[in-house]
Amino acid sequence: MCLLLAAFHAHPVYKLVIAANRDEFYDRPTAAAGFWDEMPDILGGKDLRAGGTWFGITRKGRVAAITNYRDPTTHKPDAPSRGSLVTDFLKGEEEPEVYLSRLTLSGGGYNGFNLVAGVVDRLFWYSNRGDGMQCIMPGIHGLSNHLLDTPWPKVSRGKDALGDILSKMSVLSPERFFDMLMDRFVPADDCLPDTGVSMEWERILSPIFISSSDYGTRSSTLLFVDRENHVTFMERTYGPTPEQNRDAAFEFMLEG
Repeated sequence: MCLLLAAFHAHPVYKLVIAANRDEFYDRPTAAAGFWDEMPDILGGKDLRAGGTWFGITRKGRVAAITNYRDPTTHKPDAPSRGSLVTDFLKGEEEPEVYLSRLTLSGGGYNGFNLVAGVVDRLFWYSNRGDGMQCIMPGIHGLSNHLLDTPWPKVSRGKDALGDILSKMSVLSPERFFDMLMDRFVPADDCLPDTGVSMEWERILSPIFISSSDYGTRSSTLLFVDRENHVTFMERTYGPTPEQNRDAAFEFMLEG
């Protein structure tokens, strides 16, 4: 996943709102979001090549999501899949602080990543390119392929759009969020970060919604958790044409 926008305890009705885009090569095999047959408490999509996921929630309210940290100079082709970090947290029972503390000891073996993990009332962020685990405070946050709340144009634009939607709606409309995640605005070159790729690729990767010949936004995911612990999870996967887009929606009450 390459963009995560979150409102944590920042709305009178919903204690957690996440809107996220997963960007990936089009030829990487993927299963659409659903409850997993082998681990039926986990809801999320699945990377069919490595077996992990980029974003998921459990029936007990464990939540995790991952983004890559873009730094091609340190890329290790034989590093383990970062999606396993999400899956391992979701299927476990450790407190998020314990899980992330352990990860600080082994995280250097992975390519660069950001991991958001916790329960719907208590979230944390850790990057193996950052300065340690951080408690996510109430407010609106954004995460792309650098550190939490780094003001890249897409992150700042997304946080502003999310805040605007939340300020105007007491009952959330999924279409407003999907429209936000379809934003293809390309910032001026002098506003783009320098992440070690060509300027052509910086431009391609700069919008909220990415499209190119072989890489782009494969799906958008929404998670709404209200203050009564009712969960709404929606995913829109994108085909070559709008007629081939597919929606999946799930609603449930958290257990326990």
